[in-house]
Order: sequence, then C-alpha cells, then structure tokens
Amino acid sequence: MKFIQKLKSASAKNKSLLCVGLDTELEKIPKFLLQEKDPIFAFNRAIIDSTSDLVCAYKPNLAFYEAYGLKGLEALKKTCEYIPKDIPIILDAKRGDIGNTSKMYAKAIFDEFKGDGVTLSPYLGGDSLSPFLEYEDKCCFILCLTSNAGAKDFQLQNIQGKPLYKIVAEKILSWNKKGNCGLVVGATYPEQLKEIREIAPDLPILIPGVGAQKGDAELTVRYGTDKNENLAIINSSRGIIYASAEKDFAQAAGEEAKKLRDLFNLYRKKG
Repeated sequence: MKFIQKLKSASAKNKSLLCVGLDTELEKIPKFLLQEKDPIFAFNRAIIDSTSDLVCAYKPNLAFYEAYGLKGLEALKKTCEYIPKDIPIILDAKRGDIGNTSKMYAKAIFDEFKGDGVTLSPYLGGDSLSPFLEYEDKCCFILCLTSNAGAKDFQLQNIQGKPLYKIVAEKILSWNKKGNCGLVVGATYPEQLKEIREIAPDLPILIPGVGAQKGDAELTVRYGTDKNENLAIINSSRGIIYASAEKDFAQAAGEEAKKLRDLFNLYRKKG
C-alpha cells in the first residue's frame, strides 16, 4: 500500500488529522517506569495503546533514540514494530547527504526500522534525496518552512523576488514524479502555509508547531488541508505524551489527544 493510501485510510478510520510525536526522554517519563527493563519502550507502548484510535500517524524523532545509544535504537525498533500496521510511521530524521550516504540512510529508515515516511532536508539538492524517492510506496517529507524562529535566517529570505520557501515548494513538486513527496511546514507560519498549500494542492503536509510552539489550530486546519479537508498531518508531541508524569500518564495522553483530534475536526466542519 502506498503511503498516501495508508494515511487516508487511517485518517478516515480514526476521523483524525492528529499525529503524535514520540519524542521520548528518560528524564521526563514517569519515574516508576525507570524500573522497567526497557523504560522507553514501556512508555511508548502505553502511549500508543491510549492513542491508536485517535491518530492518523505517529512520528518518532530519531534524535531521542540515538541519544541513548544501542538501547535507544532497540527501543525505537520495538516501538515501530508495536505501532498498529494500519497507522503510518513517519521517522523524523531530517536526513540529506550526498547520494551514496543517503542510500544507506534510506536503507536504515525504510528497510531496518520499517518507516512509512521520513523527513528530509533539501539543502543538498535532488540527487541527495533520490535514494529515498526510489522507495515508491513511502513518503519523503521535505523541509519547506520549519516552525522554529530561525526559519527566517534562510527560508523566509527573498531570492530574486521570491521567498525561498516558495522556491523549495515548487522544486518539491518537480521531484514528485513517483507521487511520494510531501512537505514539512510549520503551524507557526499560517499565511505561508496557505501559500504553500496553493502551490502543492495534492501533497501531504506534515505540520509541526501546534501545542508547545503555540501554532494556531484553526488556521492550521483551514490552510493546511486539501480541498477534501485531508492530507494535513498535524503533529503534537510534548503536549500529549507528557500530559502527566504520574501513574495516569497514558490515560492523560489519550485525553489530550482526543481533545486535539476533536478540535481539529471542529475546524474541518467549519471549513
């Protein structure tokens, strides 16, 4: 099944645009879980159990697993295997290197960890991304306009009268020959999100920045979805997974996820 079909199926089944970011830190999980043989996986498993009927995707960020060495990577692999097979996994890696190196990154992401999607940087150009794009059933979410304040250093700069993020969006469209490109656009830039959606009306957009980064939920839904009010993957990480540090952490995460899922759906109906 191609990524876009898997995404639409999960989104329809769970009536959801919500993606939960599994950015797990040992320092932030409930203390009693540290007694587990694999506390990272124990935490993730409980979060998945409480949210899997509320999401359209999960997004583990590789940095939070690589930081713990082999144990962290083992926890990531077990997490990816545990996520229900009908829910897409987007591995947030922001890779982008010369072709031969990217080939090995793609092999790790798609063959070893079985990710359905990956985040990539376009800075080195198309040849750096082509090894990922060879995987036609996966999705390559390419950084277009990120949610952080530093986006203004490059992405918001004008190049010969056009902002760089528009140039990137147009270039991503030209790379979408196999129908497996997506974009990453931060919720913290809603007007630019609207412009990018107009440039790429049929591509999935991964949208971080709602929640801890204070992106506007209503504008994110209104400007980020396609004409059928789909294809927006709106990510929240810390606000959901760390909703509680007590014994009820999984229940609290589920409740927070449901609030966001329902909020996004409210704005879909308005549109």
